Amino acid sequence: MQKIQTRKLVESAMLIAVGTVLSLIKFDMPMGGGITLVSMLPLIILSHRYGWKWGVVSAFVYSLLQLVLGLDNVRYATGFGMAVAIILLDYVVAYTFIGLSGIFDKPMGKGPAAVATGIAVTFCLRFICHFITGVWIWDAMWPNEYGMTSIVYSIAYNGSYMLGELVLTEIVAMLIYKPLGKYFRGEDLAK
Repeated sequence: MQKIQTRKLVESAMLIAVGTVLSLIKFDMPMGGGITLVSMLPLIILSHRYGWKWGVVSAFVYSLLQLVLGLDNVRYATGFGMAVAIILLDYVVAYTFIGLSGIFDKPMGKGPAAVATGIAVTFCLRFICHFITGVWIWDAMWPNEYGMTSIVYSIAYNGSYMLGELVLTEIVAMLIYKPLGKYFRGEDLAK
């Protein structure tokens, strides 16, 4: 049992580190934001491999690393409440949602459909967090230059990179699922 716990911690640390490095490789979008090189896929794998509860803990750790990397964004807050909202909605809650992906293993069975559904749902939850801050915080500080309402602008801005992120992650996850299916499902772990 101790060996499995140690393996779980080491694998999680490594996958969180891989995800963090992948988050630094970005394809910038015209309106802003960027599509990373499947930086959240390691969190998806952890959630399906070890269960959604472990996935949430791992994604929370990842969110703190993303917060440290994006700390510059918090300095734009004009008050304490705004800073807390940016920290929570743009980082902690948004990225921690990704850890819920494995919740679909039970009702759907551990397989590619559960992984694909987990990616779609959790990325949509992350999008909602960014959408809220886009309307509530970022538009108040920097009204968009495109003449759109804050709702439309937040959908366009956040949707442009989140949709690309979702599609790319779905494609790569499905491509690697067949050769790494046993790893995703945790079938290689000693009982």
